[in-house]
Amino acid sequence: MKFVAFERAKQGTGASRRLRNSGRTPGIVYGSTSAPQLIELDHNALWHALKKEAFHATILDMEFNGQSSKVLLRDYQMHPYKQLVQHIDFQRVDANTTLHMKVPLHFSGEEESEAVKTDKCTVNHVVTELEVACLPANLPEFIAVSLTGLTKGVSLHLNDITLPAGCKAVTHGKKNPVLVSVVAPVEEVVAAPVAAPVDAKGKGKGKK
Repeated sequence: MKFVAFERAKQGTGASRRLRNSGRTPGIVYGSTSAPQLIELDHNALWHALKKEAFHATILDMEFNGQSSKVLLRDYQMHPYKQLVQHIDFQRVDANTTLHMKVPLHFSGEEESEAVKTDKCTVNHVVTELEVACLPANLPEFIAVSLTGLTKGVSLHLNDITLPAGCKAVTHGKKNPVLVSVVAPVEEVVAAPVAAPVDAKGKGKGKK
């Protein structure tokens, strides 16, 4: 995915406020061996780009001063209540340096699984993105996870899926985290009707 950035000459609170008022968003590009670069972006174009999953999870082509470079979105700040991007951070990508990135999980097939189709279970997506470590060339846009094999009472763990080539999951100490849980339907218990008390003559004492 490609976007255009422009050089930002001034910094500081006042300069950033004036920049936002003119329809631009201040930002910075850091990393690699180069010094941090102050940039600005067209706010409307940036606003629409942020709505796309690929802008958050893939390596981006940044056009700057007529040259293109590879970067990753690392952070952005939104206004507390306005639809306004106040600042954005990008990181330069080195082709030979391992990067850590959160990649979205794309689930499919749960409606065809035995757990849902036959046993009417509820499927909960416990994890919707997975942090991976890989070289930039191996970074996937998303990780496809098939749920067609789900069965009643059995959760899907990290070790149950196949990661893209060159990717290693970063779990921060969790050996085999749950990705998807399967919850069985709650069975309704119908109470048996209560019989009316019977007197000595075998007649019920219900109301006449």
